[in-house]
Amino acid sequence: MDVILLEKIDRLGTLGDIVKVKPGFARNFLLPTGKAKMANEANIKELEVRRAELEARAAKQLAEAEARKARLDGFAVSLTVKSGAEGKLFGSVGTHDIAEAVTAAGQKLEKKEVRMPNGAIRLAGVYDIELHLHTDVNATIKLTVIGEE
Repeated sequence: MDVILLEKIDRLGTLGDIVKVKPGFARNFLLPTGKAKMANEANIKELEVRRAELEARAAKQLAEAEARKARLDGFAVSLTVKSGAEGKLFGSVGTHDIAEAVTAAGQKLEKKEVRMPNGAIRLAGVYDIELHLHTDVNATIKLTVIGEE
């Protein structure tokens, strides 16, 4: 199924690209969220008319993400979690916990922006957490997990 992208999408394409995707991906994600339209003559012409508006919106989103990166890069936050004698946590620290801690510290952050490729944190210590703020913008914060017996 061919679709026209209305914004940049990781590992797929940029604004205005016509890409071939699986029908389920288009039907269940790209089309309902407004990230793409079906590739037909009418939609291609409409895209050419709206291209300047879409590019301006994309530039604004990128500028906002860059500003957030400037505020968040190097930001330090700590969490106190119940743990055993050796620093092993009872439970774990996940994306939701990190997003709540950063938001409570004064910086807005959503759970979906936190990247944890190694899974949830299960030991006390200091961690570098990657934040994916925009398709082109990533930031890193310092998370200190303090074990409390």
